[in-house]
Amino acid sequence: MIAVITREFVISNYIECGLWCSIGVGFIIAWFRYRLADAAVAAVTFLLFGVSDYIEAHTGAWWQPLPLLLLKGGCIAVFLVLLIRYSRDRQR
Repeated sequence: MIAVITREFVISNYIECGLWCSIGVGFIIAWFRYRLADAAVAAVTFLLFGVSDYIEAHTGAWWQPLPLLLLKGGCIAVFLVLLIRYSRDRQR
């Protein structure tokens, strides 16, 4: 099955790319300010997730090619780990 890449699809993926990269830059600022290791991990992960949306805009699907799917899945896994760590720290 070949993905149909519309203008709206490409634009929305560029917007998502900008959003995730902006969040990544915010975490870079937090890392420089507070020196939290999780902020550095979050920064890199959000930047990679933004890059994955840029790639998706050109491939037409988040599951193709396989390395793109693995990149997105890996980023989501890291987000979940960071969220769990954050929620556990907040409970203490």
